[in-house]
Amino acid sequence: MGTATKYVSKKPDENGFINWSEEENRVWHDLVTRQLSVIEGRACDEYINGLALLDLPMDRVPQLAEINCVLKPATGWECVEVPALINFDRFFSLLATKRFPVATFLRCREEFDYLQEPDFFHEIFGHCAMLTNPAFAEFTHTYGRLGYQASKEDRVYLARLYWFTVEFGLLRQNGDIRIYGGGILSSPGETEYAVTSDKPIYHAFDPVDIMRTPYRIDIMQPIYFVIDGIAQLYQLAQKDIMGMVQQAKKLGLHAPVFPPKNKETIGDYV
Repeated sequence: MGTATKYVSKKPDENGFINWSEEENRVWHDLVTRQLSVIEGRACDEYINGLALLDLPMDRVPQLAEINCVLKPATGWECVEVPALINFDRFFSLLATKRFPVATFLRCREEFDYLQEPDFFHEIFGHCAMLTNPAFAEFTHTYGRLGYQASKEDRVYLARLYWFTVEFGLLRQNGDIRIYGGGILSSPGETEYAVTSDKPIYHAFDPVDIMRTPYRIDIMQPIYFVIDGIAQLYQLAQKDIMGMVQQAKKLGLHAPVFPPKNKETIGDYV
């Protein structure tokens, strides 16, 4: 989702095969190799188990069909190819039908460390392992169904819920803080920062509080919300999430704990 990108997704052939270049295969290898070492001892057990199920190739970019061979029998989900950017209608409609959107482009070497747009590495390495977990998958499906039916205004509040869970969620496991959010798990800098830095503020999980919390997409997150376990997301999926949206709207937004990108502009955060 977004408004502009220099990247263009690769189109699959009639058999669904995407022809990745040798350089893209090398970039994939280097990204995965680096991140596997960074997430050790920091990623949650559910993610590590899902990653083992996916058994991602190291020497080449995987095909979506290979990912789907694991996801479909595990939770009924599948990945689908989308353009580099899609709108909220498309995004929610896909999640509502257990289809996870994957932009089929890979970052260039010059943007190896950080990319604002969600590329193939972010979507596959960051998110798909968690989609093998039934509780997480159910929460994501429910989120998609609610978002597809929601108004434009309500979707903004739902976007914050997604951001602080699916993208930048943390949990407590065996007395330690571990990561389950794909936005962290696909970023070496944020993986270390989220669980080892003394700068972040950790809040107990509260969906209404989350929906009232602004965020910026281009900085290390100053606030994280910590769940007690993945089952907590499943339990949330059984509750009145849209009722919580209305509560958040009535209470209003919290003041941002970060500076705007430009003091003369408005709308630098969500």
